[in-house]
Amino acid sequence: MSEMDTRCRVSKVIAVLSGGVGAARLLAALSESLDPNEITAIVNVGDDLVMHGLTICPDLDTIMYTLAGRNNHELGWGLAGESWRVMEELNALGGAAWFRLGDRDLATHLYRSQRLSEGATKTQVTAELCERLGVKVRLLPVTNDVLATVFDTDLGRLSFQEYFVRHHHDVAVTAIDVVGADQATATPDVRAALVEASRIVIAPSNPLISIDPLLRVPGVREVLEQRRDVVVGVSPIIDGRALKGPADRLLAELGHEVSCLGVVDFYKGLVGTWIIDEADADRADEVRGRGVNVTVTTTIMAERENAQRLCAAVLA
Repeated sequence: MSEMDTRCRVSKVIAVLSGGVGAARLLAALSESLDPNEITAIVNVGDDLVMHGLTICPDLDTIMYTLAGRNNHELGWGLAGESWRVMEELNALGGAAWFRLGDRDLATHLYRSQRLSEGATKTQVTAELCERLGVKVRLLPVTNDVLATVFDTDLGRLSFQEYFVRHHHDVAVTAIDVVGADQATATPDVRAALVEASRIVIAPSNPLISIDPLLRVPGVREVLEQRRDVVVGVSPIIDGRALKGPADRLLAELGHEVSCLGVVDFYKGLVGTWIIDEADADRADEVRGRGVNVTVTTTIMAERENAQRLCAAVLA
């Protein structure tokens, strides 16, 4: 079998449960190893919001911009080469400018909102945007229904973006809810991707606020339970810390161990093989004690070589 035949054979089997930045980096790296047309990302929409009358999908957009090579590396979100004239004018008028949208980024939200108002689904709009931006990885919102991740905090009940952006995720959390999840329906494309994939990957995204909203949509967790042997998880916690964001603090606040082992326990019954970082190599036997396979490698994707090492472990 030729190398290209091998690439095609393997690439047809990848479905990736995805949040934002961590998933975007993994998907970009996988796209260098596999045919990107044969990779499906099933993406969280629990942090979607409507603001200024526009529907904004942060995780979908972060992945889309990253795979298009247009993401803003300095900010970690939005588009490269941004300007902020609209937000500056809005702020001068006394409008809500705490959730900053760049001038170029606004075009995405305007397009999405227009198409949704015309009756298109979020799945359809995402496919249209990806086609126009040249993104070949298939991006699927987990549901076309409305989900809203909300936080019970010391300041009261906060929406996702109020917690994450307005308060810089610097407020204690006592509970997390995903409003609408019980009534939501995973799209037919999502169900087919999970059932037909011979490998399902849980990206190194925040377990509580990026991946759990996916698992709360009826049917998603059940498929992973049934197909546990082909599910590979990448731990986002390295040596007791998250590389970015509040995953480590949220795990602690909600009573989970802040370690790769705590992540393994959080996903109990869903994952057959775990990939943990070299910094946690001394915990590999503990992880195996949970009845799962373990691979130890780098999980930090800042350097291309390391990202490819992680991909090799994911695909092994």
